[in-house]
Amino acid sequence: MGLGLVLISGMISLGFGVVTASAESGGQVYSLDMIVDLALAKNPVVSSAEGNIEQQKGQQTAAGAYPNPTVAGSGGHGNLQDSGRAGIGPFLDRQSLTEYNFVVGQPLEWPAMRAARQRVADLGLATANVGMLETRLNLASQVKVAFYDLLLAQQDADLARQNLDTVEGVARIVKARVKSGEAPQFEAIKAEVEVLKARQQLARADNLVRINRVAVDTLTGGALGPSYQVYGEFRILPPGLRIEGLMARMMEQHPTIQRLLKSVEQSDWKIEFERQARVPTVTVNGSYWREIGREAVQGGLSIPMPLWYRRQGEIASSLGIKRREEAELLRIRNELGRAVYQHYQDVRTTAELIEVFDRGLLKQAQEALRLAQFSFQQGASSLLEVLDAQRVQRQILLDYAEARRALSVSLARLEQAVGGEL
Repeated sequence: MGLGLVLISGMISLGFGVVTASAESGGQVYSLDMIVDLALAKNPVVSSAEGNIEQQKGQQTAAGAYPNPTVAGSGGHGNLQDSGRAGIGPFLDRQSLTEYNFVVGQPLEWPAMRAARQRVADLGLATANVGMLETRLNLASQVKVAFYDLLLAQQDADLARQNLDTVEGVARIVKARVKSGEAPQFEAIKAEVEVLKARQQLARADNLVRINRVAVDTLTGGALGPSYQVYGEFRILPPGLRIEGLMARMMEQHPTIQRLLKSVEQSDWKIEFERQARVPTVTVNGSYWREIGREAVQGGLSIPMPLWYRRQGEIASSLGIKRREEAELLRIRNELGRAVYQHYQDVRTTAELIEVFDRGLLKQAQEALRLAQFSFQQGASSLLEVLDAQRVQRQILLDYAEARRALSVSLARLEQAVGGEL
């Protein structure tokens, strides 16, 4: 009887604290902030966004470059066939001569077209920079959700491990009572079944820890390795959270909206570029000719004549792209507004559920276990009935941890919808 009381006291001492250690010891320990920093440094989606920025910088350089001149020339040996023309000019009495010529042409762009092209490139770079902020925001949110999933899995594994230790101790007590004749044989069988169930629960919990650990490691580009540990706490409800302020922040600062706004502005300048491109590019030519009996320096202009086609297709295509991007901007605004409202309601609902746990449910579960212990002391209930009370308490603790995880995930997704930290 004394051993049973000591065991039950140990069960109560589990209380409400949940340890975050994993079944597998060893390896470096990481906090949430450390993992987020690693993901932002190692995840390939960030490298892809950086590559897009470098590409747009190249486009900006190309847009600011001047068109290269064109140089053409030819040469050869010439013979004068008409001897009556000999002695003209500086080639006096020459019947043959090495002849050559070269022509230099320099295109001169229409200034308004050049300015529009540069503006398109500038906005392309600005869009890529905002796209990097968008990528980092989405990646950080994914890491937070995966981290909280792993934290919950570790807590579940800890509870399962503690439950197995308790059930194994109970099984030993029941077997001793059966051996001494104090309890029937089926009590030992029931205790052994409880041990098998507890081991299965622990195996599932440990496997879930490994799966979630791989998920977090994948987000960091494999920088964490296979045997790392995490530590941290679930989040609590921030004070002063109001839906109106969240909606205003989303409209003002969300990088996806900012990126689409810049894309729409870039489309405006693409339309302007195509309209200005209807003005032909003038090419200034200069040439030098050396022939038998003739030496000349010439200049001229080359102007394409837009008689049959005036870039109607390019202008229409640019207008269509702008219309599509404006529709995408409106769609994203509506979706983000819906996401902010949904996650805000999830946060409020989950916070109310956690408050129910804190105000009484956890204490009620502990009190039920205490009453089961007292009943066992009086001989009115079996030790397995105490285990049932302990199982209920464990489930309540797990539900409490899941509610806290749900609140943390909802806050992370709310930050993603708003576009920044709350």
